[in-house]
Amino acid sequence: MSKPVVTRFAPSPTGFLHIGGGRTALFNWLYAKHTGGKMLLRIEDTDRERSTEAAIDAILDGLKWLGLDWDGETVFQFARAPRHREVVEELLAAGKAYRCYCTPAELDAMREKARAEGRAPRYDGTWRDRDPSEAPAGVKPAIRIKAPLEGETVIEDLVQGRVAIPNKDLDDLVLLRSDGNPTYMLSVVVDDHDMGVTHVIRGDDHLTNAARQMIIYQGMGWDVPVMSHIPLIHGADGAKLSKRHGALGVDAYRAMGYLPEAMRNYLVRLGWAHGDDEIMSLEQMVEWFDIVDVGRSASRFDFAKLENLNGHYMRATDDETLMKIFLDTLPYLPGGEAMEVQLTPEKLEQLRLALPGLKDRAKTLVELKDGANFLMVQRPLALDEKATTILDGNARALLKDVHEVLVGVNDWTVDATEEAVKAFAESRELKLGKIAQPLRAALTGRATSPGIFDVLIVLGREESLGRIADQIS
Repeated sequence: MSKPVVTRFAPSPTGFLHIGGGRTALFNWLYAKHTGGKMLLRIEDTDRERSTEAAIDAILDGLKWLGLDWDGETVFQFARAPRHREVVEELLAAGKAYRCYCTPAELDAMREKARAEGRAPRYDGTWRDRDPSEAPAGVKPAIRIKAPLEGETVIEDLVQGRVAIPNKDLDDLVLLRSDGNPTYMLSVVVDDHDMGVTHVIRGDDHLTNAARQMIIYQGMGWDVPVMSHIPLIHGADGAKLSKRHGALGVDAYRAMGYLPEAMRNYLVRLGWAHGDDEIMSLEQMVEWFDIVDVGRSASRFDFAKLENLNGHYMRATDDETLMKIFLDTLPYLPGGEAMEVQLTPEKLEQLRLALPGLKDRAKTLVELKDGANFLMVQRPLALDEKATTILDGNARALLKDVHEVLVGVNDWTVDATEEAVKAFAESRELKLGKIAQPLRAALTGRATSPGIFDVLIVLGREESLGRIADQIS
């Protein structure tokens, strides 16, 4: 009987949870759920100078926002350093590792010599088979693994296929530095083994690392996890993803007004597909996802696709749920804290009424917030450039007559206001748009808004008539 699947997500807390890391976490999470297994979380905080509490908090917050939970306690790599050193002692005792007394200057000279001879700059095994009695006094050694000198190391990768790396290209990597600190390569292997990780899913920039790490597994006689190295994400132009493409933190996407459901759906489609399905629920992702179906070529990040997908999710979300998401996200949106202060119970009710019309026109929560600004502004409204252009002399004269018509409407409903304005348009032999545009500009200060009769009802009779009056006085 095969072991239950155990995956892990292992970020370094030297910054935010970037979007590529978010996708790696998602793939690990989905594969674990799909197979009825577990996903563990390990914070690789061995770089003490760059690892920060703020970065750890940002990573945990980003995972929670994406809706990705993990099993068991979070493992912190640095705290496990004594265990990592213990494994090195075992390797030394078994003759699988050795002490290297080379100085930094000697290592530099070794690299330079290799470059001059057209070889890769690798450690040349100077101390590999020397007698310990030759050790120089007072020098603290680094500990290196004895890598195989001949043949090849083969990785049977679920995404990349069979990858063979000649052992002559793998030097005796350092396990413990001369100051006694374990290296990343060692720590990863020991932690994955001790945590019972069966499947390693990570970026294909770790493919060479996999071959090096296999030497440590073999040295300890441990089972090697099943490897899956997923292609990196590129920008829309095919170049490696950078900040200008969208290589931002997951928190930045929340601040840009994307919904976590849309982000998950977008990220899962970067490198993996299920037929022609574009929109898929989390349950469908869990049911359909299999790591062997991830492609080998890099996927391209496309903001336009993400926006369109997000717009779909906003329209598909029921009003009550979207209202809650919007209010919860408001502090993270640009200018959101200022709007929070303005949201009196009366304004909240207006927002609730306006939401159906607002969400139809918005692709992000930022656009939703911008669309709702007309509810918060104080009279007299400041007009944007387009609204100013619309409200020329003729439009203001027309508004004066429309104002009189609306003053006469006692039953302030969508049907009653629409009926009155349409009757007025017909009496002037005008299309409704000729009246709706100036009305919209006067009521919202903008050229776009929800349906104009919805706006009249959301603002209420007194506020609507007051805003129109401000533009004709």
